[in-house]
Formats: sequence, structure tokens, C-alpha cells
Amino acid sequence: MAERRRVPTSAPWAEKVGYSRAVRVGDTIYVSGTAPVTEDGEIAHVGDVYEQAKRCLEIIMAALGEAGARPEHVVRTRLYVRSASDWEAVGRAHGEVLGHARPATTLVEVKGFIHPDILVEIEAVAVV
Repeated sequence: MAERRRVPTSAPWAEKVGYSRAVRVGDTIYVSGTAPVTEDGEIAHVGDVYEQAKRCLEIIMAALGEAGARPEHVVRTRLYVRSASDWEAVGRAHGEVLGHARPATTLVEVKGFIHPDILVEIEAVAVV
């Protein structure tokens, strides 16, 4: 089996849930669902789904970099939104960061997230 390399997360619920921000196995990197949290564990940009999506993508890009990947290596993203009507704002943020990579992407409306101020969560898969 290929070696597993983990990228840790400082998300406040990570210890209880027991997960990593990202895991690299061989040439594939899986990035966990990423919420718009700040370095101190607070929810960033409360009420602004576009800025929250940008924060999620910023965290994802940092994790990919730590695991040896760049944005152009992203082949799959999943965008989870509290309201389907937010698709354009979230899509705009996604396009600004990953539009050149054009990963396979799914956007899904969900009932809620682990914290009531979270409006969007994003996960990604990259192949180096």
C-alpha cells in the first residue's frame, strides 16, 4: 500500500471527529470538506457566502501546497451550500481560483453545517 501523508487541520472540531485537512496517498491528494474558519477557529465572513467560499478555497490551496500540489492539479471539487440560490457567488469564487483547472465539480444544497454561521463548505481531490 502507498504511504499516507497527512496535512493536519486546526479546525475546532477536528480533534473530536478525528480527521486531517488533507491526505496524500501516492499521487492523489484528498482534501476534507473545508469550512471558512480563521486561524483562531472562528467562522470567517459571517453572512457573506462569496467571501466564505474564498476562505474555504484559500485553506484548500494551502493544504494542497503542503501536500505537494498546485491548483492546476485539482481534478474534482464538491461545493456544499446552505442555499442553492448562492450557486453564483460560490461559483464565482471557485472560478477565480480553479477556473483554469476546470475540475469536475458538483454543487449540492444541504440542510446545515456543523456551525450555524457556515454557508458553504468545499472539498477537493488533486492528482499530481
